[in-house]
Parts: sequence; C-alpha cells; structure tokens
Amino acid sequence: MRKLEGRTIVVASHNRGKLEEIGALIAPFGLSAKSAADYQLPEPEETGTEFEQNAYIKAFAAASATGLPALSDDSGLCVDALGGAPGVYTADWAQQPDGSRDFAQAMRITEEKLHEAGASQPDQRKARFVSVLCLCWPDGHAEYFRGETDGTLVWPPRGRNGHGYDPMFMPDGHAITFAEMSPEEKQGIGAPLSHRARSFALFADAMLGRQ
Repeated sequence: MRKLEGRTIVVASHNRGKLEEIGALIAPFGLSAKSAADYQLPEPEETGTEFEQNAYIKAFAAASATGLPALSDDSGLCVDALGGAPGVYTADWAQQPDGSRDFAQAMRITEEKLHEAGASQPDQRKARFVSVLCLCWPDGHAEYFRGETDGTLVWPPRGRNGHGYDPMFMPDGHAITFAEMSPEEKQGIGAPLSHRARSFALFADAMLGRQ
C-alpha cells in the first residue's frame, strides 16, 4: 500500500455537505485540504456502476489536474427492498432541471417506491449507507477504503441535521435518525457510526498512521 507522504491533498468534491464532513474528519490530522471547487475544476461525468469506479473517476480527475494527491468519496443509500437502489444513483433521485439537488424529493421517491414494494414494516425497510473513499495520485495509483452503516428507513423524515437522506435513516442500535444526531454523535468519536466516518477511519489508520 502506497503511503501519503505530503500533508496537502485535494478533496475531489463540489458537494458542500460532503466537504464539511470530510473537512471535519481531516482537521485533527493536520492535513491541508482544498476542494475541487477551489481549483475551479469541472465535475467529471460519473459513468461507473460501482462506488469504487465513480470514486476513482473523481479522484483521478482532481489529482491529474492539480498534481496533488486527491481524496474523493462516492457514497449512496442501498435499500434491500428496492434491490439495492438507488445505490450509485442516489444523488440522481434528487436531481433538478436546473442542476441543483432536492433531497426532500429524493426521500419522497424512495418512500413511494417502498410503498409500491409493499415495504411497510421495519424489517422490510432495511438499508445501508455505503461510502468508498479513493485516494488517488497524479500517476493514477489509487487506494480504496469502504465503510458501511446498516439501518432502517423511517417515514416521515425526522431531524434537521446532516444532509441527503439522513432524515429518514435510523442506524441500527439507535432510536433516532442521522439527522436527529449531533455531528459528534454521527461521527461516533472513538467508535465510528456514519459510513463516511468508518471509511475515513480506515483511511486514517492506513495513510496517516493513526494509532
């Protein structure tokens, strides 16, 4: 496994929620990070059918354009009753004609599809959040770190924190949704809870020498 030698990386994302979450995870390790938006990089077309593929597309685009190692996240919600959908197309269910994203709409679509599938009981509404971090160097070499969090989808949505589908996702072992948790609770300090915190913990252990 190739190690991260420098302390400057590019976070290959234009998603403000992801940037804030990754930024909070990176900060304790003394990394200097800029976003793809800081370099005015265009968002590459995500043509992969797996999280790892799309994470690589984003990370390699940023790394090759800046000459710096780039860290990307591709994540999504996989719903058992929907055959794993929306999966890599999670953000697409929120897409608006003007290019913006409406996750209230995305959650409504998810609930409608669950209703069509007859998934009304908690044990029929199981889902998992998946996060794949890809650290890519300008020469194309990449390392991957995958985190998952299992849970149940609730309706109506609850809570005002977090982003994306957080208001309808209640992680296993908890009685509140991600959106009802504080950032500290969601990150699970000392015991990662969120899918992104779990993938980042693997990244930190491997790349930053966290003990």
